[in-house]
Amino acid sequence: MTKTTPNKKLQPTLHTLLTSLSYILTRFASNIGGQAVVEGLLMRNNKRYALAVRNSENQIIVEKKDWVVITQGSFFEKSFVRGFPIILDTLINGITGLNRSLELAESENQDKISFFQIFSSILIALFFAIFIFVMIPHFLSLAMFSFGAGGDLETFSFHTWDGIFKIILFIVYINGIAFIPEIKRVFQYHGAEHKVIACYEDDGVVTAKRSKKYSRLHSRCGTVFLLFVLTIAILLHTLTVPPLVLWSGASGSFTENAVAIIFKILLIIPITSVAYELLRFTARRNNGFFFNVFCIPGLLLQLLTTREPNLEQLEVAVIALKEAVDEEDKDKFETANYTVLGDHLANK
Repeated sequence: MTKTTPNKKLQPTLHTLLTSLSYILTRFASNIGGQAVVEGLLMRNNKRYALAVRNSENQIIVEKKDWVVITQGSFFEKSFVRGFPIILDTLINGITGLNRSLELAESENQDKISFFQIFSSILIALFFAIFIFVMIPHFLSLAMFSFGAGGDLETFSFHTWDGIFKIILFIVYINGIAFIPEIKRVFQYHGAEHKVIACYEDDGVVTAKRSKKYSRLHSRCGTVFLLFVLTIAILLHTLTVPPLVLWSGASGSFTENAVAIIFKILLIIPITSVAYELLRFTARRNNGFFFNVFCIPGLLLQLLTTREPNLEQLEVAVIALKEAVDEEDKDKFETANYTVLGDHLANK
C-alpha cells in the first residue's frame, strides 16, 4: 500500500494552522460529527470523542478522550448564548486532537506536544483568522470606496463588499493549501468522514467498501455555518458598526476604521451565536425546502474542502466512528485491525 506520512520538517504549530483554520470556520458540533486530522479522523459523540490515526508503520491507533468543555453552567446553555462557547470548545478540542494526531502518525517520534505549543497554535490560528477574514476584507472594501465602486463605512455596499471579499479569500485560501500534499490528505479524510457517517445513517453494516459508494458531500457539514456567518455579518455590521463608531467618538479616517475593526472582532461572538441557532433550526427541518435551499451553497463549498478518499482512509474513518458511537451500535461495524491505546488487544 502506498501511503504518505507526515512531513517531519513541518512544525506542529504551522501544520496545525494550515490544516485547522478551514475547519474552525466550517466545523459544526453535532451529536455525531467529525474533523479530519493528520492521517486520520476525530469523531465526536456528545461528551466523548475517538481519535483514529494510521501511523508510519501502517498501524491504526485509536485514542479515546472526554470532550473538554471550558464554559460550563446553565447560562452557557441558553439559546443565542451557547453558540460561541460551543465553537470555542470545538476549536480547542480540534486543535488538541490535530496536534495529537501528528504525534501518533509519527510512530518513531512519540514526544508529547506541550501545552504551550497547543496554546500557541490556538492563538496563531485565531490571529490569522482575524487578519485574513476580518482585517483584509475591511481594507479591500476601503479600496473599493476609494475607486468609487462602493460606499463608505456607513453604507450597505461597504459591508456587502466586505462579505464578498471574505468568501473570495476563503476560496483562495482553501484552493491554495490544497496543493500541499499533507493538506490534500486531510481533505481526503474529510471526505471519508462524510461517506462513513452517511453509510452509518443509512442503516446496515458499516464497512470501508460499503462507505465508498456514498457521496463525499454531506448536507449537515458545517460549511453551511460559514454561509450563515457571512450573511449575518453583512446585516449586523451594516446596522451596528456605524452607530457604534459614532458612539465611540472616533474622528478621522484611521481612527474610525480602527474602531470599526475592533467592533467587528467583538461582534464575532453574537454573529456566531445567531448563526449557530439558525443552523440548528434548519437541521431540525432536515430535507425540508428551507433546509435544502441553504444546503446547496454549502455542498458547493464542500467540493473545495473534501477530496475523494481511498479505501485505507475509509478504514480509519470506520474505526473512528465505531469507537465514538454508543455501545449498542458497535455491532453494526466491520473494521480492519486496530489498537486502542491502553488496550493491548487488537480489535476487529
